[in-house]
Amino acid sequence: MTIRLYDTNARQIRDFTPLQPGCVSIYLCGATVQAAPHIGHIRSGLNFDIMRRWFAYRGYDVTFIRNVTDIDDKIIAKAGEQGRPWWSIGYENERAFNDGYTALGCLPPTYEPRATGHVPEMIEMMQRLIERGHAYEADGNVYFDVRSFPGYLELSRQELDNLLQPSGEGETGKRDPRDFAMWKAAKPGEPTWPTPWGRGRPGWHLECSAMAHKYLGPAFDIHGGGLDLIFPHHENEIAQAKASGDEFARYWVHNAWVTMAGDKMSKSLGNSVLVSEMVKTWRPIVLRYYLGTPHYRSMIEYSEEALREAESAFARIEGFIQRVVEKAGTVEPAADVPPAFAEAMDDDLGVPQALAVLHTTVRQGNSALAADDKEAAVARLAEVRAMLGVLGLDPLDAHWAGETDRGEDLHGVVDSLVRMVLDQREAARSRKDWATADALRDQLGQAGLTIEDSPQGPRWSLGPR
Repeated sequence: MTIRLYDTNARQIRDFTPLQPGCVSIYLCGATVQAAPHIGHIRSGLNFDIMRRWFAYRGYDVTFIRNVTDIDDKIIAKAGEQGRPWWSIGYENERAFNDGYTALGCLPPTYEPRATGHVPEMIEMMQRLIERGHAYEADGNVYFDVRSFPGYLELSRQELDNLLQPSGEGETGKRDPRDFAMWKAAKPGEPTWPTPWGRGRPGWHLECSAMAHKYLGPAFDIHGGGLDLIFPHHENEIAQAKASGDEFARYWVHNAWVTMAGDKMSKSLGNSVLVSEMVKTWRPIVLRYYLGTPHYRSMIEYSEEALREAESAFARIEGFIQRVVEKAGTVEPAADVPPAFAEAMDDDLGVPQALAVLHTTVRQGNSALAADDKEAAVARLAEVRAMLGVLGLDPLDAHWAGETDRGEDLHGVVDSLVRMVLDQREAARSRKDWATADALRDQLGQAGLTIEDSPQGPRWSLGPR
């Protein structure tokens, strides 16, 4: 058994070999909390949640760090626009992100450090870089000298002579326009912290280098994030960390975006779909299925139609689970997932291929039910629950029980009303009044219900919208 991952730095799939046998350390660039999360943000958290779950299934002791960037240019700008303290903006949106992660079933990280809580570590890193000749102070700013680090741009495969480094307002005194700011000198009305070079605030890239070092040490296994972070953020993280003496990350894993009309979903483009709004319309477990089941390196083009397809696909899984539980009672997950499922997951987290195994198992289980083979149906359900557990999608798991509990009273009311109509339909069928029976079934279908005739009598479920 060897897990293989696509390493962005190597541009190929590599066998995963941990630094420490039996352990895996993962650092994920988390939320920049200038606004509430859209589904593109949460997709990244979901993808790495599935990675974490798979490593745990394979017996690894997982340390998972997901940081919070709670100070940056955008947060400060939002504070000015809204006339609120910068920390109020950050904390409100940090809670919104955590609500989104929790709603979609992401396990909490081992640690979730905030950037503003690690300024001393940032100062220490800058001091090491200045002493080693890789950084310099100018006008209260501290810059990284990109020409001093020969490995710069190896991750993004760019040419230094053609580089356009993003720069912010007030970044004066650079020796080279391609140098990037690690520390920004104080400006009126902005939050600041004291340093040997004067008061100021951290730059975005420095935060993650310092926090990864603090929580995972000078070397760790996997650094993750969205494709948009490869440059400048991850490139600059590598330069700071390695120039200060760290080995840093050994594997770089990047997830693709959620797009709308071909464009990356983003707040700045005004095309984002907020998680807080989506969960009012769609069940969170369906959203997880929709966002988590495509391959993490594949783009997801957002559409209502795609969400409805995901809802229908998941309803088929839930329907099988419900039928077996009604027939056999509680069925615990199997100890092991099917070999084909494991093979797919080992191969760069091949969730689509693993999902095909899951749906095949559901079909086999349904065939067993049709043949009244209770033992085979129970065995297939145990396998299905094991696979769904790895994906964080088991509707019988305690996390998702709240979805059922919230609607339990309403379900009882609807069940009583539907049963009245079904009784009328059965009466029409018994007197061979097929037109009335079909009309009643069609009316229930128009109301969003699926009616299934079984040897035990008619049963209903919520159909796809």
